[in-house]
Amino acid sequence: MPPRRMLRPFSTVSGHLNIFQRKGLHLDAFFRYLLGDLNPPFYSKVHHDMNAPLAHYFLFTGHNSYLTGNQLSSDSSVHPIINALLQGVRVIELDLWPNSKKNGVEVRHGGTLTSPVELIKCLRAIKDHAFTASEYPVVITFEDHLPSNLQAKVAKMVTETFGGMLYSPHSEFIMEFPSPDSLKRRILISTKPPEYHESQRPRESGATDNKDNEQDDQDDQDEDEENAIPEYKQLIAIHAGKPKGGLDIWHIDPIKVRRLSLSEQELENATRTRGSDIVRFTQRNLLRVYPKGTRLDSSNYDPMLGWTHGAQMVAFNMQGHGKYLWIMEGMFRANGGCVKTILKVKVYMGEGWHSDFHHTHFDLYSPPDFYVRVGIAGVPNDTKMMETEPIEDQWVPVWNKEFIFPLSVPELAVLRVEVKEYDTSGKHDFGGQTCLPIPELRTGIRAVPLHNRRGQKYKSVRLLMGFEFDYAE
Repeated sequence: MPPRRMLRPFSTVSGHLNIFQRKGLHLDAFFRYLLGDLNPPFYSKVHHDMNAPLAHYFLFTGHNSYLTGNQLSSDSSVHPIINALLQGVRVIELDLWPNSKKNGVEVRHGGTLTSPVELIKCLRAIKDHAFTASEYPVVITFEDHLPSNLQAKVAKMVTETFGGMLYSPHSEFIMEFPSPDSLKRRILISTKPPEYHESQRPRESGATDNKDNEQDDQDDQDEDEENAIPEYKQLIAIHAGKPKGGLDIWHIDPIKVRRLSLSEQELENATRTRGSDIVRFTQRNLLRVYPKGTRLDSSNYDPMLGWTHGAQMVAFNMQGHGKYLWIMEGMFRANGGCVKTILKVKVYMGEGWHSDFHHTHFDLYSPPDFYVRVGIAGVPNDTKMMETEPIEDQWVPVWNKEFIFPLSVPELAVLRVEVKEYDTSGKHDFGGQTCLPIPELRTGIRAVPLHNRRGQKYKSVRLLMGFEFDYAE
């Protein structure tokens, strides 16, 4: 039996839909407009001032960007890099190692069973796709495990591949990072100063992290500069590493800026006693946070701790999926900000499941029983989840349920929306999700498209929701 007549989304005002007729907007077309692509919950146009130093912005950051799956045995490929760039990721991480013949450079996760991919293929993929989703700069972080002769090869490869796209500062150190606006369509390299290796040592991130003591690090860095390959060193736009002379890692140098990398666990430990120092550091310098080495399944962590302490590069495994990656994607779906204090969210109805799912996907013998979970991902005081009641046996459920969320830090808040299909066994089926940046929400009644677990948008599934902001007295 064919399904009951349902509302269908549309993508354009003109054409065969003929929504706006000479005699006005008829009721069916009005509902199609409400649930259509012309009524989104937010606009993704850039409207921030993009002329401040780079350290004043959060950057959508990937971790081990070349891996197709887990951190231990998956393949290395250009495809995850391309996918990340198309999603808007602005920081790509590549681990550089000598190939088996020691005469070339490959990208792989050292100390694991992951297969390699040639560096030149990764560089070409970045060049071809860097500015498809955004014209703002792309930062490539190198985790360098190379001897000096291969560093020279990397310098030549990078220079020849990117040409005029490559940004190189005029001096070795800079007092302030350039602005995103001044770096449009430019590629920046970030790594530690070059070093001469007798053997390859793990660096900074991943399952092979090696926690050398600070004095060893200092000796290495002194030797690095003595044996530096000039062509390679000149590539570095963002210097990474700890300060010299045994200084505190949060030391702020008045004449030069840098990037510091910490694991999620190291950051958590540091925030217990050095929270204000971290915030001061990130006002001028860049802080990168990466997943701890035990996340072999490419899972992710809560990004809020890093964001609330000013960490600009909260690095995620983009090949994974789950709640924290949804929050990360929601944070970077838009560029904007305005302070509101109370958010009212109303869930009116939903549609599209009958088009995108088989009629027996949720239940063999009856229509689904959908309910909606709505909540805030943000600082601890703002974080909460609430839900509607299930609507039984409906492909087009109507909830008409309102939720109120007081917000203490709306700039760092993301609205989480997840649809579930109720099951008496307690194992509820997944019906779609999205995360929306709260500062970007458009007030009024809006069509909210839903995505699958991997963040891919469904063709038809969407919710009709209302958004309203109030100021607390």
